[in-house]
Amino acid sequence: MLALAGGAWGQALGAQGKALKGLRGVIVCSAHWETPGPFALTSAPTPGVIHDFGGFPEALFALDYPAPGSPELAQEAADLLVQAGLAAALEPRPLDHGTWVPLRYLLPDADVPVVQLSLPRPRTPAQLLAAGRALAPLRESGVLIVGSGGIVHNLGRLDWADASEPRPWAQAFEAWIRAELAVGHDLANWRTAPGAAESVPTSEHLDPLFVALGAGGAPPEVLFDGWQLGSLSLASYRFT
Repeated sequence: MLALAGGAWGQALGAQGKALKGLRGVIVCSAHWETPGPFALTSAPTPGVIHDFGGFPEALFALDYPAPGSPELAQEAADLLVQAGLAAALEPRPLDHGTWVPLRYLLPDADVPVVQLSLPRPRTPAQLLAAGRALAPLRESGVLIVGSGGIVHNLGRLDWADASEPRPWAQAFEAWIRAELAVGHDLANWRTAPGAAESVPTSEHLDPLFVALGAGGAPPEVLFDGWQLGSLSLASYRFT
């Protein structure tokens, strides 16, 4: 629903997008694309979007994000992954909502080529960090690398009335992540953090952060801090 009403989160992404100059492409690792075996990258010149959800208002299904793809950037990224010892393949797949929802605010003109990166299955934080490090040189040539997920994402514990503060376990886990990022830690031991079991019942929404962390290196700045429905974190970070 953030695609229809981004609120303060959408405004923060929009302000960040206006500060980005000279982009030649964007690579987004989304929580919503897992591939058995190797990493995969979208390679269609015109990827289009998929509405990979159900039970929402019709207005949401009418949304589009007609950004071009880039087979050349996809191949360039795949080559870097392979050089780092990480298997990678190309796939002409549309962009899922983990990619097009934030990009509608970050780059609303949809005029920058977009390539989506999958999460391999099985995977480890070390593997995802390595992928980010392998892709990091692309940043020097005008490629934005985005990890799209949610640091706290528990659909089974939603507060539909949205009348309460974030759950204590959710706050504890997000605070731990923020403290670890601030001192340059790699988060590899996140499962031992307070509130981890409730905040991350499955890891796919946290995992894109490891790719961004590997690509960004230095401790990030907080771009936005907020919550939805008690157990969905909208915390967003910018790696300079």
